[in-house]
Amino acid sequence: MFSPVGAQTSVPPSNSSVPGIGLAAPMNERARLESSGAGICATARCGRGMAALVAVVWGTLASNRSLPAQTVAVPDAVQADAHTWPVFRGNPQQTGVAVASLPDKLEVVWTFDAPDVIVSTAAIARGTVYVGCDDAHLYALDLRSGKPKWTFAASESVRASPTVYRDLVLFGDGAGVVHAVGAERGDSRWTFKTDGEIISSVNVAGERAVFGSYDGFIYCLNPADGRPLWKFETAGRVHGTPAVADGRVIAAGCDEYLHVLDLADGKPLSKVSMASVSGASAAVSGARAFVGTMGNTVLGIDWKSSRVAWVFKDEEREFPFMSSSAVTDRQVIFGGRDKFVRALDPGSGRQLWRFETKGRVETSPVVAGGRVYVASYDGNVYALDAAAGREVWRFESGSSFSASPAVADGRMVISTEDGRVYCFGAR
Repeated sequence: MFSPVGAQTSVPPSNSSVPGIGLAAPMNERARLESSGAGICATARCGRGMAALVAVVWGTLASNRSLPAQTVAVPDAVQADAHTWPVFRGNPQQTGVAVASLPDKLEVVWTFDAPDVIVSTAAIARGTVYVGCDDAHLYALDLRSGKPKWTFAASESVRASPTVYRDLVLFGDGAGVVHAVGAERGDSRWTFKTDGEIISSVNVAGERAVFGSYDGFIYCLNPADGRPLWKFETAGRVHGTPAVADGRVIAAGCDEYLHVLDLADGKPLSKVSMASVSGASAAVSGARAFVGTMGNTVLGIDWKSSRVAWVFKDEEREFPFMSSSAVTDRQVIFGGRDKFVRALDPGSGRQLWRFETKGRVETSPVVAGGRVYVASYDGNVYALDAAAGREVWRFESGSSFSASPAVADGRMVISTEDGRVYCFGAR
């Protein structure tokens, strides 16, 4: 039951006696939702049942009971600062909030044309832009000039957003291979093979690299050498990037659950029913995780107490939410296939404002200096006033966007589906 248009309602606890276990959507409803996701969850391994939801500590089955996991220190977390955007959404919690500020008036500083489609969101570190392409290459471009520094040939298309960790760039490809290459020269350091396409980015915290695969597993590797530490099997594809907060891995996927795992060993701590599959990445702020679903909802989940705090749904428009949220103390901001960008109150899920574009919004917004930067399938990049959702700037590219902005060092980098990389800043 939902309240009127653009509103939300608190969800009562599940009738299950096990914390965090709710009722999944009926199979015919699941099939409808999966088909709406353009194949993201269409062949998810949903038939495995509850027995599949176990952690595997490389060959050893772990218990599926709740465990009092210890918090893992995260001194080596990939974290944006004024000069870097090292990982998808900027930090391990995936809040999409930039430390760097941008000039009030953005201009195109340079462009770079790749030979194929780009849906990969760029990473920025040490004056270099790293971006993947459907031509099976990772490109390293100079942040100031856009000139190529090097390219690296992967196994298949690179749709995952790269991550910069120390002197490495980590990314997955369409063949299910995670690559680690040298950030300076693009030399191969190590590879790790999964059994499914990788769209998820690699998230790094506490000397652990975590990512999802279309083979249904969440993996954890040692980022220095690619050595496997643990893996956790879900009952569906994992499209989004797992978040990391307080020594926990928090991940949504195509099995309709938000999973909370121990970062140290991958043991499951809890799970919360989302009542729908999800292709978005969860954003975590404090005890709340925020995630959109293909069931036309955005959820505010208290991941520490394993309950859904609120559900947002526009009763007049039935469209999935594929965009990953940007989260500040006062707002949860995301796009939808209904062409709107919305801001909700993080405590209640109440809609604060909405802004209409002319195309679906599957990209993920970034908040920088009181403005929201977001791209739409209508070919525009928008800057909105974060307080009111009012448009203050736009740029028309002439091509659709699936990649999201990356912000660092006074510049914003974003790519179009026709393969053009744009860098915006002050000339």
